[in-house]
Amino acid sequence: MPELFHRLSRNVLTIFSGRNLLWHALAILLTIMIVMSGFDWTYFCWTRGDAFARLARPAIIIGTFLPLTAILILLLVGAITKNRRFITTAWALGQAALLGYLISCGYKAFTGRLPPPFHGFRMSAMNEGSLVDSSHGFQFGFLKGGIFWGWPSSHTTVTFAMMTCLIMLWSKNKPLVAGALLYAFYIGLGVSVTIHWFSEFVAGAIIGSVIGTVVGRSFIPPTPR
Repeated sequence: MPELFHRLSRNVLTIFSGRNLLWHALAILLTIMIVMSGFDWTYFCWTRGDAFARLARPAIIIGTFLPLTAILILLLVGAITKNRRFITTAWALGQAALLGYLISCGYKAFTGRLPPPFHGFRMSAMNEGSLVDSSHGFQFGFLKGGIFWGWPSSHTTVTFAMMTCLIMLWSKNKPLVAGALLYAFYIGLGVSVTIHWFSEFVAGAIIGSVIGTVVGRSFIPPTPR
């Protein structure tokens, strides 16, 4: 269990210091641009159809339950096969997921972003055009909008944190890298056409990638001299 907290405090400081702060700033800047340009609402109107809903709905469930399941499976397989690399990877993914969730919730607690209006994750032809653009809805303060909905997407942040961490640790495994990227974008884009705005996916992907990179690097064993 202690390995879950490997260099935890140092990793948190690194995530919010130096060049990494610029990535956080970029996530905020892109969000402002996407919201002010009206693209969030345009994307919402484009993607709320039956076809998108059928393809994207599983992303919510998968993105919620797979992280913990995958970590437990890796730990179990690592323990059975006595594969130290699997065990280390599991703990690294666990820390990436933990930080991804806590940091995204921290941002949500202060930004209070209103969720997109949805019913069954789609707009029917009858109500298309009748909804009011709520993409500019932020309730800045503390816990004015809770931590479930909002900016950035926790599904996206956690997924990109875990997959970037995995890529850092298994960078030579090209099929795994490709699969990790496809999975991350499926979850992120999936929630962007269901329970989140597009800008929340973009911000989650950037912030999650920063978290995954920092955590992944901290778990890479030193090269023997």
